[in-house]
Amino acid sequence: MSVKSARSVARLAAVQALYQMEVSSAGVEAVIREFSEHRFDRALEDEGDTLATADEAFFAELVRGVVSSQREVDAAVVKRLASGWRLERLDATVRAILRAGAYELTHRADVPTEVVINEYVELAKSFFEGPEPGFVNAALDGVAQDVRA
Repeated sequence: MSVKSARSVARLAAVQALYQMEVSSAGVEAVIREFSEHRFDRALEDEGDTLATADEAFFAELVRGVVSSQREVDAAVVKRLASGWRLERLDATVRAILRAGAYELTHRADVPTEVVINEYVELAKSFFEGPEPGFVNAALDGVAQDVRA
């Protein structure tokens, strides 16, 4: 079993939950409940990891925060996309990663900028082997410059 911080695991779960909500149109509380009841403390099939060490309160705050602040979060991300690009044009997983990262940058001043960016770039690397991690890094760095300057 790999050792990850409780917050790192919570961030991964939050990205998965945001993705699930987008593709299934499930509600925020239903998804949070599903993760609490069925995903945490259970082994992940592919990796043999468990989400047992997730900071569940942090997970729930991230998911609820992204949803309740989605207009603001999306605007912060869109501002840093290439001219003419729309958020909808991005891969759903990248969108979930950027939304969670932008939420932390805009609403969790207690978490250092470098930690937020690094965590979400690492998440992008776990999902993608191409240019996406660099894209996530550049976009979140831009958001951080806008909201934490």
